[in-house]
Amino acid sequence: MLQMEWDEKLRMYISGIVQNNGHKTIAINNMPDHLHLFVGLNPNQSISEIMRLVKGDSSEWINKKKLTSHKFQWQDGYGAFSHSRSQVDSVVKYIFNQQDHHKKVSFMDEYRKMLDKFDVVYDERYIFQLPV
Repeated sequence: MLQMEWDEKLRMYISGIVQNNGHKTIAINNMPDHLHLFVGLNPNQSISEIMRLVKGDSSEWINKKKLTSHKFQWQDGYGAFSHSRSQVDSVVKYIFNQQDHHKKVSFMDEYRKMLDKFDVVYDERYIFQLPV
């Protein structure tokens, strides 16, 4: 779980990973159980590779800094969705409004809605599992 005491430092760290790999961080925000990252992608690196680096390097950073009392590890998988240039402002607003948004809509409901909106066929067995 991402803690409010260090989430801003985490967002800065992840933005650094993104930028050091030649991409542009457009927006980043998180909740205790997930993170939204809006990136202008450099075509020289795949989405899967930048996500591998973001998740691996940030997990290592959290663990080295001992920010949690247990070993931190991102859950397997991620969702990646593309947007047109005309949608940039609305996506940025959506990401920065996560705290208010999730007072009304759970992460799981939101994620399923995004999968449906983008016509992604999915098996419920492989949807993220939230900690109990």
